[in-house]
Amino acid sequence: MLPESQRVPSPCVRNCCLNDGDICLGCFRSMQEICQWLQASDELRVQFLENARQRRKALTLPLNAL
Repeated sequence: MLPESQRVPSPCVRNCCLNDGDICLGCFRSMQEICQWLQASDELRVQFLENARQRRKALTLPLNAL
């Protein structure tokens, strides 16, 4: 396995705040994805990042909706 410095980097922004669905509002990963991150393959990490991207997109309000 590659050293951590050569693997897919964590999206963690050190601003953890979980919503009611156990999704971090800092990085948009689920609690399960966060807990599995260090053991996850790069392929799985990429999937976690895509899941987070989709969550962020779904939860982000358009500016004109404010």
